[in-house]
Amino acid sequence: DYDVDVIDSQSASKLVPAAAEGGLHQIETASGAVLKARSIIIATGAKWRNMNVPGEDQYRTKGVTYCPHCDGPLFKGKRVAVIGGGNSGVEAAIDLAGIVEHVTLLEFAPEMKADQVLQDKVRSLKNVDIILNAQTTEVKGDGSKVVGLEYRDRVSGDIHSVALAGIFVQIGLLPNTHWLEGALERNRMGEIIIDAKCETSVKGVFAAGDCTTVPYKQIIIATGEGAKASLSAFDYLIRTKIA
Repeated sequence: DYDVDVIDSQSASKLVPAAAEGGLHQIETASGAVLKARSIIIATGAKWRNMNVPGEDQYRTKGVTYCPHCDGPLFKGKRVAVIGGGNSGVEAAIDLAGIVEHVTLLEFAPEMKADQVLQDKVRSLKNVDIILNAQTTEVKGDGSKVVGLEYRDRVSGDIHSVALAGIFVQIGLLPNTHWLEGALERNRMGEIIIDAKCETSVKGVFAAGDCTTVPYKQIIIATGEGAKASLSAFDYLIRTKIA
């Protein structure tokens, strides 16, 4: 057995970096508890941004999904929609087009925001339809699975229905890092900026997984990053003098 203390039902609310390298960093929790350590690994993950429309919660995992790489094969030969015209949405549509019968890509804005090379690729695919100025308003189901969706044309105001079996929501990923505001460097999306050894802008503080700038948010990648962060933290502790 390893001498590890597991504290359940607690959430971190603030990081106070050590005053000097080798000193004690401080984590404050929402309950008011304070934890101190010379080295910290942050692995708080991220969550998909939701559409927040009727039916989304009811049919999550029953046709509403957020990972085309994971769930795409489940819809082989079926009709699906991708919500979002950014890089992730267009990449998902391109990926799914080789698996499913047909893809409907819905983008809220008047134009897609993906890189031009991706836009050119998706527009060349014969089994992909692109609908702009489309605001998804409802996920439709039969009680057990998704059967379609409704969207509003933001120009005309008309409501349209699309019959399909799956909806891939690709409108952004939210890293769980809001509590780190001002404590260390993050990018414009809130991801913790790390180097090749998973170290953050604060010496002795490491981060791993979906909350960081590492690309491709997959479990197997996050697991490997966690191992790397652990080794880096160990290396830091044995090489750094106690302040």
